[in-house]
Amino acid sequence: MTDWELRQAAARGETTPLSAIGWVRLVCRALALLALIVVFVPLHYLYRVLSYGSPFPMLFLRYAARVCGARVEVIGTHLKRDVFFVANHISWVDILALAGASGTAFVAKAELAEAPMVGWLASLNRTVFVKRENRMGVAEQINALKEALVDNWSVTVFPEGTTTDGQSLLPFKTSMLSVLEPPPPGVLVQPVIVDYGAVAEWIGWIGEETGLNNAKRVLSRKGSFKVRLHYLEPFSPEDFRGRKAISMESRRRIEEALVAIMGRPLRTFAHTVPPVRYEAKADHQPMS
Repeated sequence: MTDWELRQAAARGETTPLSAIGWVRLVCRALALLALIVVFVPLHYLYRVLSYGSPFPMLFLRYAARVCGARVEVIGTHLKRDVFFVANHISWVDILALAGASGTAFVAKAELAEAPMVGWLASLNRTVFVKRENRMGVAEQINALKEALVDNWSVTVFPEGTTTDGQSLLPFKTSMLSVLEPPPPGVLVQPVIVDYGAVAEWIGWIGEETGLNNAKRVLSRKGSFKVRLHYLEPFSPEDFRGRKAISMESRRRIEEALVAIMGRPLRTFAHTVPPVRYEAKADHQPMS
């Protein structure tokens, strides 16, 4: 099977077969991640006994991204504190890359918490796992988000509500922007673009693929891949009336910059996502 056929099969929920060398890469990277855990996790917990705001999750996730094959490049300047990052979402690797670059906490879909190792690693950095169908739990999730903002000084939200293929941008959901209604004093919003370039569609966790299969595909991949984090100009949420206006402005800026980066219009997403009420359309084209 070609790479594209394997990718399509994975999106249908089929298990991706690995070659012998693929298994070797997977095992080596898993062992390297385990070594990082052995070093950084005890340091993190020890630091938290003595002080607050441990730097070790950021360092751990930075090196974990490299072990997974990601070579992160930061474009623009991210704010250091009192900032609410709004980003597009392609893969669980986004969390490693963004946290490694800025130390941010996250709002992420609950399914990520069940991904082997990745979910636990993300929780070390105060990731707030959101069940998209749990409308009754929104208030509790917002409170957790406020705590993460105080603890980590920054929070990243993925308002598409799911991961995509890097060629698309879904409508933004506004429920997790409720923390900005009204905005905490001094907090700014900074849109961010996560850009995997030519490998975005292959890396993306989309369709019916399980977290385990996606992790297996990424960790068994030959070589490294570039992840560019484009930090756009921040803006004050006080200049926009309510979370819907903040969401629209964030999406406008991200879409405009993403189109400029890609050099072509965005494509409609090819997969129906019932939890975020997105219905796929039929103009999807294969990756090159």
